[in-house]
Amino acid sequence: MAHHSSTLRFETKGNGHIIDITDDVLKVVKQSKIKNGLLTVFVPGATGAVTTIEYEPGLLKDFPAALDRLFPEDIPYAHHLYHPDGNGHSHIRASFLKPSLTFPVINGEVPLGTWQQIVFVDLDNRPRQRRLIVQILGE
Repeated sequence: MAHHSSTLRFETKGNGHIIDITDDVLKVVKQSKIKNGLLTVFVPGATGAVTTIEYEPGLLKDFPAALDRLFPEDIPYAHHLYHPDGNGHSHIRASFLKPSLTFPVINGEVPLGTWQQIVFVDLDNRPRQRRLIVQILGE
C-alpha cells in the first residue's frame, strides 16, 4: 500500500475563523498519484477542527453564530481555573467538531458534493499559526 503525507501551514485570525482548504487538499491528492484509497485531514492541537460546509457568505456567518449559541464564550468554564487563557469554550467547540475527517479517493478524485468544501475552523480566542497534516493511503 502506498502512502503520501503533506503539511499545510497558514495563519488564522482566531475566534471561529473558517478557511477553505479544499483546493490545497485536492492538490495534495493529485501530487500523491494515489488512485484509490483514503484521505485524512488532521489538525494537531486542541482548539482547531476540520469539517465540511458550503463556503458561502451566509453560512460563514451562521456557523460561528451557531457555535456561540451552543457553546457560549461568556459562561464559566472550569478550564479557566487551571489555565487563565480564557479559551475553555474553544476546547469544547473543537472536541465536538473533531480534529480530523476522512474521505474516499476514487480514481484519483475526492468525490465531494457540488456545494461541499473542506474547511479548517480556528476555534481559539486569538490568531495562531496552524498546520494541517494531509495523508493519503491507497494504491
